[in-house]
Amino acid sequence: MIKHSSDTEEFYKKIRNSVFEEITPAEILREKQENPEQVKAKIRNICLQTIQISKRVLPIEYQEQIIHRLLNEIFGFGMIQPLLEDPSVSEIMINAPDEVYIERDGKLLKSDVQFESPGQIMQIIDRIVSPLGRRIDESSPLVDARLPDGSRVNAIIPPIAVKSPTLTIRKFKDTILDYDSLITFGSMTREMADFIHAIVRSRANIIISGGTGSGKTTLLNVCSTSIPAAERIITVEDSVELKLKQPHVISLEARPPNIEGQGQVTIRDLVINCLRMRPDRILVGEVRGKEAFDMLQAMNTGHDGSLTTVHANTPKDVISRLTSMVYMTGLEMPVHILQEMIYSAIECVIQTARFSDGSRRITTISELAEFQDKQVVLNPIYQFVIDGRDENGKIQGHYEYKQYTNRIKSKLEALRYDKEKPLDSLESKMNSNPVTNDPSYEKMQKVLQKLGHTHEKK
Repeated sequence: MIKHSSDTEEFYKKIRNSVFEEITPAEILREKQENPEQVKAKIRNICLQTIQISKRVLPIEYQEQIIHRLLNEIFGFGMIQPLLEDPSVSEIMINAPDEVYIERDGKLLKSDVQFESPGQIMQIIDRIVSPLGRRIDESSPLVDARLPDGSRVNAIIPPIAVKSPTLTIRKFKDTILDYDSLITFGSMTREMADFIHAIVRSRANIIISGGTGSGKTTLLNVCSTSIPAAERIITVEDSVELKLKQPHVISLEARPPNIEGQGQVTIRDLVINCLRMRPDRILVGEVRGKEAFDMLQAMNTGHDGSLTTVHANTPKDVISRLTSMVYMTGLEMPVHILQEMIYSAIECVIQTARFSDGSRRITTISELAEFQDKQVVLNPIYQFVIDGRDENGKIQGHYEYKQYTNRIKSKLEALRYDKEKPLDSLESKMNSNPVTNDPSYEKMQKVLQKLGHTHEKK
C-alpha cells in the first residue's frame, strides 16, 4: 500500500500530469467508452516511461501501486476504490479530505486514505450520480444513489454540510448468507433458525426491527430462503438490496424526482401497485412512511406471509412507530382501533441489534400474542440475555425460551411444527408436500439435520 507522504504525493502528481499531457481528458473519456483496455494500456506505458525518466529506483510492486491508483482515479472511484474492493470493509464514511472512516467487523476505524481537497471528494460524488441522471449542487445539496454493484450511497455538500462534502457508502455484499452462516456468527441458535424457518413457511406476517447497521436486511434475505419456489414474490425497495433465489420474483424499486422535480415513484406507490400484481408474498425492504398503512391493509386482506423491516429499538417501539407512520397519511382513527389493526396484521416481530463489540444478534423474537385493554400484548418467545464478556471483550450470553400462544400455534399447526421434535415435524410436513425446484429446501434440510434442542450459551 502506498504511504501518502508529501514526497510520494508529489511524485504521483508528476506521473498523473505526464499522463494528462500525453492524453487529454476528452480523449480518455472517448476511448474509455470505445476501447477501455487500449486506453488503460496507453496510460500504463506513459506511467512506466515517466518513472524511468525520473531515474528513481522503485520496486515493481510500488510501480504497480502507482499505476493502479491512477487507473482507479480515471476509471473507478479514485482514492476510495481500494476500500470498495476490500471485502472486510462494510461501510465507508468520508467526513472531510483528511477524515475518512471505515467500518470493519462492526467497528469504526480511521482510514489512512486522505484527499487533496474537498474538490476531489466532489469529483467522486459527481462520478457516482451523473450516470444516474441525478445532480447535486447548491440548489439540491443532498442525494441518495447507488453504485453499479448495488452499494448504497448518500452524499451531502455545502452549504448543508458545513465543513466539507460528505459521502457515506454502505457496501453491497455479493455473498448471500443463510441460516448456517448466522448460526456460525452467533446471531441466532439452531433452534431459533428452525423456528424462524417454520413461521415463514407457515405464512406468518413478520416485521424485522432494529437500528441502523443491525443486520435487518441481511436477516430479511435469510428469511426469504424459506419461501417456497412455487410462490410469486414481489419485492419493493428504495434501493435494490434483496437477492432472492426463487425463480418467480419481481423486484420493484422506488424512483426519486428528476431534475425538474417530476417522475417520482414512492414506496407507497409501489406497495399499492403490487397489490394488483397477484402476489403470493410481498417483501418491503423498509417501511418508513405512509406506505405503512397500505402494507398493513395488505396483511389484513389476504396477503399473508409478508415480510418487511422497520427502524425501532424494541418490539414495543415497532407498534408506536407503525402507529405514527399510519397517522402520516392523515387518517383520523382512535389509537386503540389503529393498534388493533396492527395486531390483526402482524404475528411476529424479530428484533436485531448491533452490540458494542461489533457483533450483530437477534435479541428477541416476539409474538403479538393478544389485544387486551386496548393494547397489544407482546410475548417474547426467544430473548437474549447477556452473561458478560470473554477475555477478548466479546459479549457472551444465552437465549431464554417462552412458549408461544395459540396465535402462533395455529399457524404452525398447518405445518405440523413441534418445538420438542422440530426435525420430525418439519420434515414430515415438507416431505408430504415437497416444493420442487425450491432453492431453500435442500439448504434448510441440512440446517434442520443439525438442529439441537437445548439452549446453549453463545
